[in-house]
Amino acid sequence: MLHFFQRTMFGLKGPSGFSRFSTAEEVTQGIDGSGLTAIVTGASSGLGTETARVLALRGVHVVMAVRNTSAGREVKEAILKQIPSAKLNTMELDLSSLASVNNFASDFKSSGLPLNLLINNAGILGTPYMLSKDNIELQFATNHVGHFHLTNLLLETMKKTALESRKEGRIVNVSSRRHQLSYSEGIRFDNINTQSGYNALSAYGQSKLANVLHSNELSRRLKEDEDEAPITANAVHPGAIPTNIFRHHTFFGGLTNVFGKLVLKTVQQGAATTCYVALHPQVEGMSGKYFGDCNLEEASKEANDRELGKKLWDFTTHLINENFTN
Repeated sequence: MLHFFQRTMFGLKGPSGFSRFSTAEEVTQGIDGSGLTAIVTGASSGLGTETARVLALRGVHVVMAVRNTSAGREVKEAILKQIPSAKLNTMELDLSSLASVNNFASDFKSSGLPLNLLINNAGILGTPYMLSKDNIELQFATNHVGHFHLTNLLLETMKKTALESRKEGRIVNVSSRRHQLSYSEGIRFDNINTQSGYNALSAYGQSKLANVLHSNELSRRLKEDEDEAPITANAVHPGAIPTNIFRHHTFFGGLTNVFGKLVLKTVQQGAATTCYVALHPQVEGMSGKYFGDCNLEEASKEANDRELGKKLWDFTTHLINENFTN
């Protein structure tokens, strides 16, 4: 615990050789990602943009999955100006809509592209109570259900790619330390979509807890898979970054302006752990883990609850089947 505190507060390097001050470019320095294809959700802003840029810089063919396609095209052009050799595509994806997830997965599979890396990055934070198009609480729908469904739809493509290329596939779920601060019951299975008792930040914590539980349960299922395709699934905490994810909370936005340099990371630092877990050889074979500051960390007791992970998997599957409307 002391080492974790020292690493976090003073930026000391951990066992990986990196710290909270390391940038995505630094942690991927010298890594050749050519021949790999990645999907990065939420790639039109913030951490998603930097993740896409750095993966492209390392030679990865990046499919930018974005809700706002015009913003996505602008980001693509900006990256190409900086990295003319970058391989980039933009595709529309609204994670709060199961129909959009279905369409994206269908279009991607029709493209014939392989898939080595799936970076489930997109997210929203602290929204007022709202339901998605499929009548699912919006933060849970966007941050967890959409990514859960996307991952399941693309898993066979990832397995095929891993077996044919003999390269490890990696699934990275961007979670948050806020997963430790969900509702008192952890996941509100009985009241997931009800407004009564809704708390914007607890709902965010719930969705981030779901991200870690999803990673862990997926990792267990992959290890038991008869196909034996080399695919890992891990969760990461990027750190607190002053991106537009704070747009629904002016209080936190104000704090970022006052204390930003003291406690917050830059976007370049925030994308480091995602890029590290996606590309670094140190992470090879590691699955069902939780990373922060490019080092292994301990997730909460609830996040490591195997029975809770199984229950969430079945619950989410039922939720998709029950609420999906074409």
